[in-house]
Amino acid sequence: MTANPYPLGLRLDGRRVVVVGGGVVATRRVPALLDAGADVLLVAPELTPALRARADAGRLRWVPRRFAPEDLDGAWLVQVAIDDPAAAESISVAAAERRIFCVRADDRTAATAWTPAVTRHGPVTVAVLGGGDPRRAMTIRDAIRDLLAARLVPGDAAPTHGASAAEGTTGATEATGGRQTGRVALVGAGPGDPELITVKGWRLLTAADVVVADRLVPGLLLDELRPDVELVDASKIPYGPSRAQEEINQILVDRALAGAFVVRLKGGDPYVFGRGGEELLACAQAGVPVTVVPGVTSSIAAPAAAGIPVTHRGVAHEFVVVSGHVAPDSAASLVRWDAVAGLRGTLVILMGLKNLAAITDTLIAHGRSPQTPAAVVQEATTGTQRVLRSTLGAVAAETLAADLRPPAVVVVGDVVGALDG
Repeated sequence: MTANPYPLGLRLDGRRVVVVGGGVVATRRVPALLDAGADVLLVAPELTPALRARADAGRLRWVPRRFAPEDLDGAWLVQVAIDDPAAAESISVAAAERRIFCVRADDRTAATAWTPAVTRHGPVTVAVLGGGDPRRAMTIRDAIRDLLAARLVPGDAAPTHGASAAEGTTGATEATGGRQTGRVALVGAGPGDPELITVKGWRLLTAADVVVADRLVPGLLLDELRPDVELVDASKIPYGPSRAQEEINQILVDRALAGAFVVRLKGGDPYVFGRGGEELLACAQAGVPVTVVPGVTSSIAAPAAAGIPVTHRGVAHEFVVVSGHVAPDSAASLVRWDAVAGLRGTLVILMGLKNLAAITDTLIAHGRSPQTPAAVVQEATTGTQRVLRSTLGAVAAETLAADLRPPAVVVVGDVVGALDG
């Protein structure tokens, strides 16, 4: 008889955890380690775009090569996120020699530690071990999460995976061959805090067979997916590697036509500079049913998290949201910067850090005062949120000096100081 595991809650704040592998499994596991404050060392020749973004942002240290035993020096825990049994076993041996607990994604029976199915509700963390059966653990975890949330309407059934879970609508059966067509849900994941996804969005996420996720989605949401869910990393790193939008569209269509329930998980809201409309049109053209679940957009949530209301009585009766990913002087820009500069209310700029100096110069050139209060909010609503308060004339230089990086939201207007004092 196999002995039962001894449950523990590891306090990893500031302690070294080594993750070997840079693929989908690591993409799902690393966010929870970072959330626990672990000093993560990631060893892998290649990384997914989502992991690369975390490395570039300084959230973890990446060693771009294959594992070497000395990588475990000083480590408290190692997570093996590769599917090569021989290589994984060599890491297990190195860990055992150093008395370091080892989690194995390829073989739970060969591991000295298991990662439980986890749900988080405020300060409460519930971890479920299913006796080595991940599906059993996930089922029990989801039931506990429903009880903690206490938000299901009386009489509603807990969600089940598959196309029929999408708002109670079954996938359409095609006339040719009687093939069952799945569905696609475009779900806004919110600005960064995993608890800011809507109840409906979370319900559909737990029902998904396939999840196609962007870089900006809260990583802890991915950590709670069932182990059999196919996770497609569709990360788009600004001005870096990306998966073509056409390829993303094709993935949604292909998986749905194969009968899967696909959740396209997007940061913020699917339609606020999220290209959700293009994905919906591609699905519609292929005859794939689509459900759209709005998300909390960072254009409002980021200022709010920094103590800045986008409107305030007697201060601002309007706010405008623009994309700054195209420079103001570019022929490709669709923004009337002269008109925007003439507004009296709040201006919120998304994806504007690269062009911030050009944007602020343009606004000032068209009449906006350089003394107008301005702020930049980086990684809003997360534990790594940073806020810089400045003026329109100085914010670009100060943002550069402070080494603020995307994702960040820029706010311009008197509301920046409306709640001060």
